[in-house]
Amino acid sequence: MTFRLTCPVCGKRDVYEFTYGGPERGPRPTETDLDGGAEAHFRWSQFRMNRAEPREEWWHHGAGCGVWFSTWRDPATNRETRPGGAGGSGGDSS
Repeated sequence: MTFRLTCPVCGKRDVYEFTYGGPERGPRPTETDLDGGAEAHFRWSQFRMNRAEPREEWWHHGAGCGVWFSTWRDPATNRETRPGGAGGSGGDSS
């Protein structure tokens, strides 16, 4: 299955030009955090939720400009969406 992503530098490109960097998970907890310490760091780095709902993801345009960027995508439809999944940004699945 193929779909297109919108690179902030190059515009719409085929997904085969990109490398998936994973979902946005927020800032990495430090080992000295008072609310969990090493356990919080372990959970942040090892546990990932793979839900079929729109989410922010990191992508690398390795076959193009080389930039890392984040975008919202619905993994159920492979279409780019706005934050929270409200509507589309014109992404298509072809």
